[in-house]
Order: sequence, then C-alpha cells, then structure tokens
Amino acid sequence: MNPTCPMPRAETERVLLGHGSGGQLMAELLGKVITPDLLGPGVAEDAALVPFNGGQAVLSTDSFVVTPRFFPGGDIGSLAVHGTVNDLAMRGAAPVALCLAYVLEEGLPIDDLARITASVAAAARSAGVPVVTGDTKVVGRGAADGIYVTTTGLGALLPGAHVSAAHGRAGDVVLLSGPIGCHGTAILAAREDLGFESEISSDSQALHRLVARMIAAAGPDVHTLRDPTRGGLASALNEIADAAAVGIEIEEALLPVPAPVSAACELLGLDPLHVANEGCLVALVSPRAADAVLAAMRDGPEATAARAIGTVTAGPAGRVTAHTLVGSTRVVDMLVGEQLPRIC
Repeated sequence: MNPTCPMPRAETERVLLGHGSGGQLMAELLGKVITPDLLGPGVAEDAALVPFNGGQAVLSTDSFVVTPRFFPGGDIGSLAVHGTVNDLAMRGAAPVALCLAYVLEEGLPIDDLARITASVAAAARSAGVPVVTGDTKVVGRGAADGIYVTTTGLGALLPGAHVSAAHGRAGDVVLLSGPIGCHGTAILAAREDLGFESEISSDSQALHRLVARMIAAAGPDVHTLRDPTRGGLASALNEIADAAAVGIEIEEALLPVPAPVSAACELLGLDPLHVANEGCLVALVSPRAADAVLAAMRDGPEATAARAIGTVTAGPAGRVTAHTLVGSTRVVDMLVGEQLPRIC
C-alpha cells in the first residue's frame, strides 16, 4: 500500500451521515444528485426569490432533526423558527408567515410535544411572524427519533436589498456578527453519552431585525449574507468564495471564539471554524459602507460584538485562507464528512 496525501475518500452508493454535514459531501450530493433535475445550474441559496404578482416573494424551507430535542439555549421548536426566519433574512427578506409540519414517532411523550409547540409559538411571537398552517404525521416506533420538524417561510424583500452569495467582489470587507461555535458545542455538551459538561449555550436566535438594520444602513452595498450553520464558518466562506469566484482572507486573531468553546474544541479535536452556529451571520460588504454597516449591526442585541474579520480578494477563485496566530497562512477547507451529526 502506498498512501497518498490527502488520502482519497471512499465512494459510496448509499447516503451517509456526512451527506448532511454542510460540507464537501453534502455539496457533492446536492450538485450531482438533487439539484440538477430540480434547479439546473446556478448558485444554490437557502431561500429563493420568486416572481409573484408583479413583485418578488421569498421562500425557504428547512427540516430540523436535532438531538437532543432540548439543549442549553433552546430546543428543536425554537430552532426551527429561527432557522427558517434566518434563511429568509440571508436573502434580504423580512418574514411574513410560517408553515409548520411535524413528523412524530409513536411513543413521543405528549409533554415533550406540548413543550416544543409552546416553544415554536414563543419564538414565532418574538420574531413577529405568525404560524399560519401546517401538518402532523405519526410514524411507528423506530421509524423516527421522536420528532422531526419542518418549517417553511414566506418573506418579503426589504427595500434596497440585493443580496446573493454570488455578489461578493474583490475589496469587500468580511463582517461577522458575533461569537462562533456556541451551538455545536452546546449540542455536544447536552449529549450525555459524551460525558462532557459545560455551561455553553446555543446562540440560536432570529437575525431578521439585524439584517433589516444592515440593509437600511447600506442597501445594495451589502453584497452577501450567510448564516454559518452546518459546516460552520469555514463552509459558509467556501460556499461564498465559490459562488462569487473570489478569494477570501481572514485573520484568526480576529475570530471571536469564546474561551469555553475553544477549550471544548481543543479537548475534542474540533476546529471552531467547522462547528455549527445558529445565531450569527457573515456578510460581504462594500468597503465604503463597512463602517456604517458595522455600526448598524452593533446597534442591537444580536450583534453587539460584530467585527471585521477579513477581506475579499480577486483570487484564487474559491480559495479561503487564514492568517494564523503564529504568522503563517493556512487554507480553510470545507468540512469533508460529518464532524457532529444532527445538530440542527
């Protein structure tokens, strides 16, 4: 055997957990199997602009399979609301209405369902978006893991919004709204079988009001928005760099990684750049508008620690690099497989 570096990944004819990671395997699954027949070529976004009645509606849908169902800082119900509201917001839209669908496994405690439903209702009220319709299905024991939640969102494009992953351009400033790694490490901490205890809470929150302030401050100078969920900040930046055919350079010293998250990642051998988030966003903004957008971001509870973390370069296209704390430069790749399954 003559191993090569990097080692080749084994091909498979079956779906793996890694296909849901938000990393390279998932990108390959979408690009080769799912989107060609449905969407054709183009940039994949978390929400779609749909021509409607002389204007444009924004649509997004997402399924949530997180385990455990309840975790520090949230639960599967609030996460489902925040996730879809944020997918709409990342296209520059304000949420108008939500649809909710449950898949319930026989044996799920009714108290758990009531608690999750109350959480959905509270998160929707807090976000200012009504749940207007939905569906409930029940499957047999062993056919699911308690409960899966799907939320579909309808949004209205904010005036002045012109946001897409493909709109990034050389010279843009890369802004980050807040700490990274909290959601993924909170889920880890809540999984009893890992024997890991921490006070880290998920950062799950709705970001549409933050986005509204950013768009109001700079309009189309806000080129790109993306919430770095599965695959973490590394996957989000790689997706943006690939969609816009630009390079992105970030500074490790400027990344806000909370000390407990850093300690947990070091203990478990995780890269904070690959750990999922549910309450922060990364933005590519014209340099002439960066200061105004940063001020608007910090003028609210969702992003008081917002900061610039890097710049966009002309190339190499699709390449993300980080200037490290020791003065070197490293390539920031997408997560290949599954670092932590069922985190959202």
